[in-house]
Amino acid sequence: MSKSKSRRARVYVGLGSNLDNPIAQLRTAKSALSMLPRTRLERCSSLYRTAPVGYTEQPDFVNAVCRLSTELGAATLVEHLLAIEVQHGRVERKQRWGPRILDLDLLLYDQFVMSTPGLTVPHPRLHERAFVLYPLSELDQDLIVPGRGGVTELLAACREQRLEKIDTACLGSL
Repeated sequence: MSKSKSRRARVYVGLGSNLDNPIAQLRTAKSALSMLPRTRLERCSSLYRTAPVGYTEQPDFVNAVCRLSTELGAATLVEHLLAIEVQHGRVERKQRWGPRILDLDLLLYDQFVMSTPGLTVPHPRLHERAFVLYPLSELDQDLIVPGRGGVTELLAACREQRLEKIDTACLGSL
C-alpha cells in the first residue's frame, strides 16, 4: 500500500504594520508563519517603508512578503493568518485602510483564482500596490499574477508610489 502524497501549494503572504514597533511585529509574524501546520516558510523579502494608502493621516507602514509552501487549503490558511493577527493584538478596524498592529494578507495561492464572500485570490488590489509588487518581484521576478500579468510589468504602473527599502535582513535568514 502506497501513501498518497498531499499536494503542496506555493503561496505568498503580505505582511504589514504601522503600530507598536512595526519591524518587531513583522519579525514575530514571520516566526508564527514558520510554525503553521503542514507549511514551510521558504523565503521572505526585504522590509519596505511605505506611505499609507487610502487613509493617509497615519504613520508609514513597514511591509514585506513571505513565500510559503503549504498543504493547507486557502480558506484554512486564511483562518490561521487571522489567528496570528489576533495573537498580535489586532482588533476590528474602525477605519478602512487605517492603522494596524499587524495585517497578513493571502496574496497568491499558486495560480488559482477564487472569489468567495470571505476570500478573494489573487488579492483584489495587489496589482495596484507597490508595497506588494516590489517585495513579490524581489522573491520571484518572473511571477505571474493570474488575470493581471507579470509583477515586473505591473510595477510600471506603480512607480509614483512612495516606497523605500529599509533593510534586506531585518526578518533574518531562514
